[in-house]
Amino acid sequence: MTVPHKIPATVVTGFLGAGKTTLIRHLLQNAGGRKIALIVNEFGDVGIDGELLAACGSDACREEDIVELANGCICCTVADDFIPTMEKILARNPAPDHIVIETSGLALPQPLVRAFRWPEIATRVTVDGVVTVVDGPAVRDGRFAHDEEAVAAQRAADPNVDHEDPIEELFEDQVRAADLIVLHKADLMNEADVERVKTDVLEHTSEGVRVVAASNGILPAEVLLGLASGVEDKIDARPTTHELEGEVQHDHDDFESFIAETPEAADVAELEARVRKVLETHDVLRLKGFVPVKNKAARLVVQAVGTRVDSYFDRGWREGEPRVGRLVVIGEKGVDRAAIEKALAG
Repeated sequence: MTVPHKIPATVVTGFLGAGKTTLIRHLLQNAGGRKIALIVNEFGDVGIDGELLAACGSDACREEDIVELANGCICCTVADDFIPTMEKILARNPAPDHIVIETSGLALPQPLVRAFRWPEIATRVTVDGVVTVVDGPAVRDGRFAHDEEAVAAQRAADPNVDHEDPIEELFEDQVRAADLIVLHKADLMNEADVERVKTDVLEHTSEGVRVVAASNGILPAEVLLGLASGVEDKIDARPTTHELEGEVQHDHDDFESFIAETPEAADVAELEARVRKVLETHDVLRLKGFVPVKNKAARLVVQAVGTRVDSYFDRGWREGEPRVGRLVVIGEKGVDRAAIEKALAG
């Protein structure tokens, strides 16, 4: 009896701003002839990542091969959104060579990976690997990693602190699920920092997980694809923090997101300064989107995390497309939306 070929799927996860979209964009542009179907999950209701990836102009993944799930975190809407989407992709003729899934920066990989055991898709697709992208400079600076000394000092100062920060928990859950860790933005660290962050990250991984350093999303497709992990059969050994504590719920009550519309910016420097001020004065975790710039025919892509702001021009504004900026803002619960929108609008 011939065993049917299973299409490999790679889950790309990582905290907000780690560089998942940049990594996937480079993968699509250097896919080595593979035809890739892509599922993009947004936290919020605007398809920023999907538009970024569609604009890369790659034959490996055409615009019609990109499916966006913007109705909520993919780990929370498996039955309603993910399974039907996978069934549609698997029904295509010809079928894709590989499926890549970019999760929201606030998603847990574990529930998603378990969904590959659902009867509707279990015999037709396998999880080739979970690739977790880590923002190296952020971990170096202690923003998304476990810092035992800092936590101990905090707990000593405040007897009411008896749990980890939800951001820290989420970071550790994403790392624990990984088959491969991409230590991203290595160009912004020295060699000693890179090795220190590798050591920190490996404290939370499963045995035998490989860590590779990368910059600007540049890694060969052969490093990211072909891991042949079959991790859907191993994921129960990589539990989330809630599962370790005997809990099963997962929600995003600690975070909120909204879309801020912005007018045309006078120039790139002025816009970046405006965004940087918002990051410095509000509890914003991530900011990402498109903004028109005076006398420029192309959209300016803006991506920001921590206090770092990056931008570049991608495709031109289409005929009839409103020249209005749309920025997805993700912050800790209780952020001052009105003040942020006013600051971004200039």
